[in-house]
Amino acid sequence: MAHTKNVKATKGNRDSIAKRLGVKIYGGSPAKNGNILIRQRGMSVAAGQGVRMGHDYTLYAVTDGIVNFKQRRGKKLVEIVSH
Repeated sequence: MAHTKNVKATKGNRDSIAKRLGVKIYGGSPAKNGNILIRQRGMSVAAGQGVRMGHDYTLYAVTDGIVNFKQRRGKKLVEIVSH
């Protein structure tokens, strides 16, 4: 005789959907105005020249150019360099 009385999943066996975070356009790649560069939780990467930050910490381009990652005073930074 089976010990499982019903066929539904065990309690607490649920998982949240993935949020698709991370870098969307990498360094050296071209970006246009409005392109999302990084989706992140918290400010692990800061916005540099030609980049703005949304209310959910998403970094997006405000000018056309080439994406460039660098460090300034130990902080990661992403910027757009005009080509």
